[in-house]
Amino acid sequence: MLRRLRIAAALMALAGAPLEAAAQTPIGVSYQPALYWALPYYVATEKGWWKEVGLQPNFSVFPAGAPQVAAAQAKSWDVGGTGSVPAVLGAARSGLLTIGITNDESKANVMMVRGEKFEAFKANPLSLKGQRILLTTNSTGDYSVRNCLKKYGVAFGDVQFVNLGQAQIISAITSNNGDVAGVWAPNNYTLEEKAGAKTLCTGADAGAIVPGALVVRADYAKENPKNVAAYLAVYLRSWGWAKANPKEAREMTKKFYAQGGVEISDQAIEQEFALRPVFLLDEQLKIMDRAGGASDVDKWFGEIAKFMVEVGTLPQEPEVKSFVSDEYLKMVAADAKLKAFATEFDKKTN
Repeated sequence: MLRRLRIAAALMALAGAPLEAAAQTPIGVSYQPALYWALPYYVATEKGWWKEVGLQPNFSVFPAGAPQVAAAQAKSWDVGGTGSVPAVLGAARSGLLTIGITNDESKANVMMVRGEKFEAFKANPLSLKGQRILLTTNSTGDYSVRNCLKKYGVAFGDVQFVNLGQAQIISAITSNNGDVAGVWAPNNYTLEEKAGAKTLCTGADAGAIVPGALVVRADYAKENPKNVAAYLAVYLRSWGWAKANPKEAREMTKKFYAQGGVEISDQAIEQEFALRPVFLLDEQLKIMDRAGGASDVDKWFGEIAKFMVEVGTLPQEPEVKSFVSDEYLKMVAADAKLKAFATEFDKKTN
């Protein structure tokens, strides 16, 4: 009798929490550590929200997007977040789908110069000719730097690009082994604080919109569409919570960055939140809407695809509509329980 009562109580508890599954489905989630757009993964884990949609994330981290999307070809992860440049690379090479936007990081991908050289370069940007520019190739930082060079009228052939990881770039600049670098946040704050480097030009300054991408392997999405929608709901819920709880969100950001080996000042964290717009469910659907023709996201990724052909990374532009899809966001919006879960905090945002 007691056993039957316990079973009945357990069933009632499940009925009261319709999103929580009895069994958790493993899902491989990839990201890059200590980056603003990856914060939702940390928040969701700390809050226990993956379990509420029946997912058990297995995280894999990568220092940059290129090795991350290469790992997707080996099916070492299922969903994740990455830069828009690697997202296009993954689309062309392994059919990676972009199913949402992590943030607008146009102001967070920058060209920086050593502090003592800043005024000279600012006064005469053409003096960049002949310079070595340290950057991570096939990255959003690369994309922003090259758009900055175009803005200044400096041909790519007039500079020497040196391909380094972001940590290597920081080491090089802080030890006087480089003057000009392409980095993304929070590495720009580190260079500013540790080496006195200054931002000469951002992607936004050069008219380049630099979105971050939520991605999924096409074969995984086809076989597990509900898991993909649940993953998106968790991600969106985390941003909604962060907007509604700014103080706690900033405290968690500091802890998350520290886990990735990045010590960041309170001022830099404020810049992260101020300079990098994020998109909740309704906003995601709006920027991906094709009712009037190409969506905003189509246009952003179209420009990135052109850039990748221009620099020789890809032989031809992939058709944007073939790899950018709002199907899974629409699944979230169409499921009353999942939508309520994803948007619970949205109405409470400031």
